[in-house]
Amino acid sequence: MNAFAFRILAAIDALGDWIAPLGLRLLLGWEFFESGLEKLRGENWFADIRHRFPFPFDQVPPEVSWQMATWFELAGGVALILGLGTRFFAVSLAVLTFVAIAGVHWPESWNSVSDLLQGYAITDKGHGNFKLPALFLAMLVPLILHGPGRISVDAAIARRLMPGAGKPRGRKT
Repeated sequence: MNAFAFRILAAIDALGDWIAPLGLRLLLGWEFFESGLEKLRGENWFADIRHRFPFPFDQVPPEVSWQMATWFELAGGVALILGLGTRFFAVSLAVLTFVAIAGVHWPESWNSVSDLLQGYAITDKGHGNFKLPALFLAMLVPLILHGPGRISVDAAIARRLMPGAGKPRGRKT
């Protein structure tokens, strides 16, 4: 590769430090916030599925777990959009999503991998519907591992507290 190509790739990488995590945060933040609003306005149905929650979440009273899920989705959604406490909320929402997959989206029964993969769908046709929450988990991983990106409250706080913080790792900009 020539020097011009390297400069172009470096510019794209630098742009990615700003834009890529922001896109993930905005999309996930809105989706989790919207889910929290549905719970806030709806009826608690966790008592019907509590037995499907993995331990120790199956030990939490349904009223408590409903409130926790509702407020983590609402607060976590706003926090992701702002990029505030991003890693904490990304981990929290990943745990919540894992519990949702186990309790709501996972097929009740399956005998083969082929049966299980029928649940990798957006609609529920009797085989589960864990595609969307699995995608959310995959989208949370970069936020957990790499943080919120440069357009975030977290990055602004880091820049104020530690000059030079918030710069991309391993590159000069």
